[in-house]
Order: sequence, then C-alpha cells, then structure tokens
Amino acid sequence: MNWNIVEGKWNELKGMLRERWGKLTDSDWESIAGKKDRLVGRLQQRYGYDKERAEREVDQEINSI
Repeated sequence: MNWNIVEGKWNELKGMLRERWGKLTDSDWESIAGKKDRLVGRLQQRYGYDKERAEREVDQEINSI
C-alpha cells in the first residue's frame, strides 16, 4: 500500500496496527499520523528494533492490509 493512502486512511489503519504493536501509546499513534519514518522511529524506541528491522516489519504489515 502506498504511504499517501496510509496517511489518508490513518484513522482506520491505526486500529489494525495497534493490535500488532501494543507497546505504542495513544500519543505515539497520534504523533505518527500516518508517517512511515515516525512509525519506524517509535518501533525502534519502544521495541528496541534496529532501523532495518523496523522498516521491514512496517512494510510487511502495511502490505498485508
């Protein structure tokens, strides 16, 4: 899925993504606001992922929706 579409459908998609990454807070989700780089950064902070792993997981999850 294209990230422009993700940004447009963020309110719908964040509910699905919350199930996957439960450690992210409500304020995390609000600040991410559909931006891939922000989501990757939060996953690095909350889960201790390196950048490549975070990007890979985000891409896999978004493409599975």
